[in-house]
Amino acid sequence: MSLTDHAPLVGGPSLPQERRLVTPIPGPASQELLARKAAAVASGVGHTVPIHAVAAGGGVVVDADGNSLIDLGSGIAVTTVGNAHPAVVAAVQAQVAQFTHTCFMISPYESYVAVAEALNRLTPGDHEKKSALFNSGAEAVENAVKIARKATGRQAVVAFDHAYHGRTNLTMALTAKSMPYKSGFGPFASEVYRAPMSYPFRDGLSGADAAAKAISLIEKQIGADNLAAVLIEPIQGEGGFIVPADGFLPAIVDWCRANGVVFIADEVQSGFARTGAMFASDLFGIVPDLVTTAKGIAGGLPLAAVTGRAELMDAAHAGGLGGTYGGNPIACAAALAAIQAFEDEDLSARAREVGEVLVGRLRSIQSSDPRVGDVRGRGAMIAAEFVDPTTGQPDAALAGAVAKACIAEGVIVLTCGTYGNVIRFLPPLSIPDHLLDEGLDVVAAALAAA
Repeated sequence: MSLTDHAPLVGGPSLPQERRLVTPIPGPASQELLARKAAAVASGVGHTVPIHAVAAGGGVVVDADGNSLIDLGSGIAVTTVGNAHPAVVAAVQAQVAQFTHTCFMISPYESYVAVAEALNRLTPGDHEKKSALFNSGAEAVENAVKIARKATGRQAVVAFDHAYHGRTNLTMALTAKSMPYKSGFGPFASEVYRAPMSYPFRDGLSGADAAAKAISLIEKQIGADNLAAVLIEPIQGEGGFIVPADGFLPAIVDWCRANGVVFIADEVQSGFARTGAMFASDLFGIVPDLVTTAKGIAGGLPLAAVTGRAELMDAAHAGGLGGTYGGNPIACAAALAAIQAFEDEDLSARAREVGEVLVGRLRSIQSSDPRVGDVRGRGAMIAAEFVDPTTGQPDAALAGAVAKACIAEGVIVLTCGTYGNVIRFLPPLSIPDHLLDEGLDVVAAALAAA
């Protein structure tokens, strides 16, 4: 019998914090669900870990066969405060009992306003700000571009090599990687241009030189007078957790300010304590004009936002921003609870602690294994890039083999990178130290055996 045949598991930190393999992965109950998925769900919707998840919390995900896997992915940086955080659960339960929806554009409610107030306070800069709430990171990015275009009267937008901004038509155009995100889905939105990203491991440039290269391209191929916005992830996510060289982002911001171009920081993956600061922009000393957020904002519920300079946010006419579910009251209640947890539990400090462990262990592995070409990131957003040690070329096969072996041994890790050769580490900040250490033991063993 599977665990689903018994009393339901309680999630959150009450789950036993252990790696436990009762069956091979996938076990029989998971295989049954995956067979149903294959028959009922569009094949374009893939999955990384072949399990039937039934509970999660602390640092584990439990499947229907009784396996308990160490979670080093957080649902792609979403459950940063931990899965089923007690305060988030309580807030959601209370809101569900009150009302589930009125549509903020029809009948406003306090929690939407409170989330906007919190974002205005927490995002970088002490200027007057306003916010608008949406459902997903892609929606937030689309609306940030809309706001920039309306405010400047210009159309062109610059994104960067290795960028990931979403899967909608406009955000596919902004995203750099073709497979699996763009291939066959065009034509894409127009007036989107791409500039070179600072990628210290591969370009060897200083931040100033990398910025000069990007700015020269922008000026020659687009022209500042035509440019509404420059959009960038302060630390790139799907592109490979690329941390730009010091000075790159400030130089881009200064150029935008001098030319009346809106600087948009996409903090969807890097925001909310993930990098050891509330926002990655803070690490580089930059103040964006607009900031997009999602993922970690609401402890697992769908919510996203654009926050920025009040004069920019007010550029759109009444009714020009919004959406039926944008700022759903249940998601807003979850966000308020999650934000309080980020602050009360000092989760930025916890992210820095987690990052010290990740970087220390991974660099120790790197010192004796030249296949680990680079270890990079900030806080609990860390990556290892795998290469052919003789050529330095990306080794996607090795990254994929290590990730697959880790999952088979009960450790959830995710690959990423333009070349598919990066493993990213995004543990929930609720993970206990012993599970983090054990998970990295499994990673080290998988690499040694590959």
